[in-house]
This record gives sequence, C-alpha cells and structure tokens, in this order.
Amino acid sequence: MEPVYRILEGVAHSIAAVQGVRRTYRGLENIPASGGAVLAINHTGYFDFLPMALGIYRAGRRTRFMIKSEVMDNPIMRFLVNHTGTVPVDRSAGHEAYERAVDSLRHGELVAVYPEATISRSFELKEFKSGAVRMAVEADVPIIPTIIWGAQRQWTKGGHRNMGRARLPIIVRYGVPLHVSRDDDPEAATAALRATMTALLHEVQDDYGQHPAGEFWVPARLGGGAPTPEAAKVIEDAEAAQKAAARAAKREGKSR
Repeated sequence: MEPVYRILEGVAHSIAAVQGVRRTYRGLENIPASGGAVLAINHTGYFDFLPMALGIYRAGRRTRFMIKSEVMDNPIMRFLVNHTGTVPVDRSAGHEAYERAVDSLRHGELVAVYPEATISRSFELKEFKSGAVRMAVEADVPIIPTIIWGAQRQWTKGGHRNMGRARLPIIVRYGVPLHVSRDDDPEAATAALRATMTALLHEVQDDYGQHPAGEFWVPARLGGGAPTPEAAKVIEDAEAAQKAAARAAKREGKSR
C-alpha cells in the first residue's frame, strides 16, 4: 500500500500543477509493466527527478531513488527515505547501498541511478560511473536510458531559481531497454550506455527547439551561457574536493 509514497505522489502532482510545468513524455511504452530495471538518468538540476518520477507513475510504476546519505541527517528526510524504498548512498562506503539497490532490483523494483553522480554544470553528459551497469548485470535486469531536458531551467548549479508558475516545458524521454550480460566488459558497456544517452540527449534537445543564445541553461555547444564540459570539470573537481574534505572532517569529529 505504501501510504507515505502515496502522499508524496499527491504532493508531487500538486507541485507540478502549481508550477504549470508543461511535461512531455516520450517512450513510456519502454517502461516495463512489471519486474526490475535500472533507470539511468542524466542529471542537470535539483528537481529533475520530479518530472521523471511522474512519468513512471503515469506508466503505473514507482521509482526507488539512490540519493546522497547526507539527507539522513535531517529527521524528516530520514523518515521519508525509510518509508519509500529510497537507497541512501555514502560515497565513502558505497558497497552497502549497492547491495540494497541490487536487492530492490531483484524484487522487481525500478531503481533510478544518476551515472554522472552529480549535476552536470555544462548540461552535457559527464563521464559515467559503472555502477548502473554492474547492478543491472548482477540483478539480471535491463537498463532504461532516460533523458530529462528543461528541468535545469527551474533550479540548477550556477543558475537562478525559477520554481514559480513559469509554465516551463520539460521533456522526458525513456529509451529502449538495454540488456547487458555477464560476458560484457562493464567499462565498455558503460561507454555504450553513455553513447546511447548522448544520442537521446541530442534528439531531445532538437525536439525542444528553443535554446536562446547566452542563456545559463543552454549548453555552450548550442550557443548558451553554460560552461563548456572542460570548464565545468574544473569547477566540479574543486567542489568534489571540498565536499570530500568536509565529509572526512565530519567523520573525524564523530570518532573523537
């Protein structure tokens, strides 16, 4: 029954209605009616999970997300995580989260994974971690490449927040499920997944149409004001180093 999840679904629909977001879904037929699957999703903004999950809801399924374990420090978020099948991930000790995700997949759940790990400031696909491929292989489930475009206009790194009723268009595209076998090299399969998602991203961007020159949410490749992937990597590497140092200091403080 999952009453907490049902309440959150109602809240999510209310938020989308208030914002007037114009959501377009493509490829809903690629969401399996039952059984487990890994949803491999590009990551461009803080709220890109919402339109994606509402699409899964439209297909009659629910999404189990893998999220940063830091949210467990908040008692409200801890309650929600514990009652919605969400998998918290401690990046310094991710094996337990990986095993929980595989277990969820084996029990027929749809597990959402961001192979880029963090938001892409360039809005292009960053290098992928191999976790999505590895857990799909271990659980013997397909991978559904998923692209979200337009959600970065609401709230993202380096951009201004626009969470009001702006009636922004957002496209969510679910690709054809990919099957990876145990005989496949995980790194090669991850590279193939990234190539597939890059093609889908470009397809969705072409369909989106409007990409005003100089806008913060438009990739440099399309004439926008977002940093190039190379410039974004410099910023992201510095951020990652800062966060790693903060996590280490926090662990050291707890051990005293």
